[in-house]
Amino acid sequence: MLQTEHTQTAVRSDTSVALHQLAHARAGDKGERLNVALFAYDPDHYTTLLEQVTEERVLALFAHRGASQVRRYPLPNLAGMNFVIDDVLQGGVNGALNLDGHGKTLSFLLLSMEVESS
Repeated sequence: MLQTEHTQTAVRSDTSVALHQLAHARAGDKGERLNVALFAYDPDHYTTLLEQVTEERVLALFAHRGASQVRRYPLPNLAGMNFVIDDVLQGGVNGALNLDGHGKTLSFLLLSMEVESS
Protein backbone atom coordinates (compact mmCIF):
# COMPACT_ATOMS: atom_id res chain seq x y z
CA MET A 1 0.00 0.00 0.00
CA LEU A 2 1.34 3.42 -0.96
CA GLN A 3 1.63 5.86 1.93
CA THR A 4 1.25 9.57 1.28
CA GLU A 5 3.42 12.10 3.03
CA HIS A 6 1.74 14.92 4.94
CA THR A 7 2.69 18.11 3.09
CA GLN A 8 1.70 20.76 5.64
CA THR A 9 4.45 21.70 8.07
CA ALA A 10 3.51 20.68 11.58
CA VAL A 11 3.58 23.38 14.25
CA ARG A 12 5.87 22.35 17.10
CA SER A 13 5.47 23.58 20.67
CA ASP A 14 7.56 26.50 21.95
CA THR A 15 9.05 27.45 18.62
CA SER A 16 8.99 30.38 16.27
CA VAL A 17 6.83 29.85 13.18
CA ALA A 18 5.61 31.96 10.30
CA LEU A 19 2.13 33.29 11.00
CA HIS A 20 0.76 31.52 7.91
CA GLN A 21 1.14 28.23 9.78
CA LEU A 22 -1.41 29.37 12.34
CA ALA A 23 -3.72 31.67 10.38
CA HIS A 24 -4.99 32.84 7.03
CA ALA A 25 -5.71 36.39 5.90
CA ARG A 26 -7.71 38.41 3.43
CA ALA A 27 -6.99 42.01 2.48
CA GLY A 28 -8.63 44.87 0.67
CA ASP A 29 -7.86 48.50 0.00
CA LYS A 30 -9.47 51.89 -0.29
CA GLY A 31 -7.32 54.87 -1.21
CA GLU A 32 -4.30 54.87 1.13
CA ARG A 33 -5.90 52.52 3.67
CA LEU A 34 -5.35 48.78 3.84
CA ASN A 35 -7.72 46.40 5.60
CA VAL A 36 -6.32 42.98 6.59
CA ALA A 37 -8.48 40.37 8.30
CA LEU A 38 -6.57 37.58 10.05
CA PHE A 39 -8.23 34.32 11.19
CA ALA A 40 -6.75 31.46 13.20
CA TYR A 41 -7.06 28.04 11.59
CA ASP A 42 -7.57 26.61 15.05
CA PRO A 43 -9.52 28.73 17.59
CA ASP A 44 -7.07 27.50 20.27
CA HIS A 45 -4.41 29.72 18.61
CA TYR A 46 -6.51 32.88 18.88
CA THR A 47 -5.00 33.90 22.23
CA THR A 48 -1.51 33.52 20.77
CA LEU A 49 -2.47 35.77 17.86
CA LEU A 50 -3.94 38.40 20.21
CA GLU A 51 -0.80 38.41 22.33
CA GLN A 52 1.71 38.57 19.48
CA VAL A 53 0.12 40.15 16.41
CA THR A 54 -0.15 43.60 17.94
CA GLU A 55 -0.72 47.00 16.40
CA GLU A 56 2.91 47.88 17.15
CA ARG A 57 4.34 44.80 15.44
CA VAL A 58 2.11 45.22 12.38
CA LEU A 59 3.09 48.89 12.10
CA ALA A 60 6.77 47.93 12.26
CA LEU A 61 6.23 45.26 9.59
CA PHE A 62 4.65 47.77 7.20
CA ALA A 63 6.86 50.75 8.10
CA HIS A 64 8.98 50.38 4.95
CA ARG A 65 5.82 51.11 2.94
CA GLY A 66 5.14 54.35 4.85
CA ALA A 67 2.43 53.06 7.20
CA SER A 68 1.55 55.73 9.75
CA GLN A 69 -1.01 54.03 11.99
CA VAL A 70 -2.49 50.60 12.68
CA ARG A 71 -5.75 49.87 14.46
CA ARG A 72 -6.69 46.33 15.45
CA TYR A 73 -10.27 45.19 15.95
CA PRO A 74 -10.56 41.78 17.69
CA LEU A 75 -13.23 39.39 16.40
CA PRO A 76 -13.33 36.77 19.19
CA ASN A 77 -16.39 34.90 17.93
CA LEU A 78 -14.56 34.30 14.64
CA ALA A 79 -11.12 33.64 16.19
CA GLY A 80 -9.87 36.55 14.15
CA MET A 81 -8.98 40.21 14.05
CA ASN A 82 -9.15 43.02 11.56
CA PHE A 83 -6.30 45.49 11.01
CA VAL A 84 -6.77 48.90 9.42
CA ILE A 85 -3.41 50.27 8.24
CA ASP A 86 -3.15 53.91 7.15
CA ASP A 87 -0.85 55.42 4.49
CA VAL A 88 0.53 52.04 3.39
CA LEU A 89 -0.45 51.94 -0.30
CA GLN A 90 2.07 54.51 -1.55
CA GLY A 91 -0.47 56.69 -3.30
CA GLY A 92 -3.30 54.21 -3.57
CA VAL A 93 -4.41 52.06 -6.46
CA ASN A 94 -4.71 54.92 -8.94
CA GLY A 95 -1.84 57.07 -7.69
CA ALA A 96 1.01 54.64 -7.00
CA LEU A 97 3.81 53.99 -9.46
CA ASN A 98 3.92 50.35 -8.34
CA LEU A 99 2.88 47.69 -10.82
CA ASP A 100 0.49 46.38 -8.17
CA GLY A 101 -0.80 49.24 -6.07
CA HIS A 102 -3.59 47.10 -4.67
CA GLY A 103 -3.42 46.11 -1.02
CA LYS A 104 -4.87 42.66 -1.66
CA THR A 105 -1.46 41.03 -1.97
CA LEU A 106 -0.18 42.57 1.28
CA SER A 107 -1.91 39.96 3.43
CA PHE A 108 1.04 37.72 2.53
CA LEU A 109 3.41 40.22 4.14
CA LEU A 110 1.47 39.95 7.41
CA LEU A 111 1.45 36.15 7.15
CA SER A 112 5.26 36.17 6.95
CA MET A 113 5.49 37.58 10.51
CA GLU A 114 7.17 35.23 12.98
CA VAL A 115 5.25 34.28 16.13
CA GLU A 116 6.04 32.02 19.05
CA SER A 117 3.83 28.96 18.97
CA SER A 118 2.86 27.25 22.19
